[in-house]
Amino acid sequence: MNELDKYKEKIKEPLRQATLMFLIKDNKILLALKKRGFAVGKWNGMGGKPEPKDKSIIETAIRETLEEVNVTPINPIRVATLNFYFPENPVWSQQVAVFLAKQWSGEATETDEMMPKWFNVNEIPFEKMWEDDKFWLPQIINGTFIEADFLLDNNQRMIEKNIREITLH
Repeated sequence: MNELDKYKEKIKEPLRQATLMFLIKDNKILLALKKRGFAVGKWNGMGGKPEPKDKSIIETAIRETLEEVNVTPINPIRVATLNFYFPENPVWSQQVAVFLAKQWSGEATETDEMMPKWFNVNEIPFEKMWEDDKFWLPQIINGTFIEADFLLDNNQRMIEKNIREITLH
């Protein structure tokens, strides 16, 4: 049994929920540079944690995108479930619902939290993103639905990964 599976067996509480939203159009993807808080200085999708007013995880993803870059995704599709485990700092552990949207209203603009920028899907700045992104983001851009588990150390570096393609019925 690997370290990841051993750690997962020890967990008693459900993981904290979070979201990520990616907008894609004409071979371009919208990423946003985090300007403050957790993951400051990294490019990522838009997203965050549920609030009591959110009726569903998809509502959380839509609300967070609007708050962070002034865009409202239309009919986003859930494309991945990513579980992040931080054994040395369990409060960071979370399950992230990842969504893609090909339609939206509004124009992406900078906020106090995020600076959005369009990237060609072949020129994604993985060296300025979370280490795990390079393993799953290209897959979802290409239409693959995935579930994944990542074990990370206290410096947010990946120790182990397990990525599985899933089929939707």
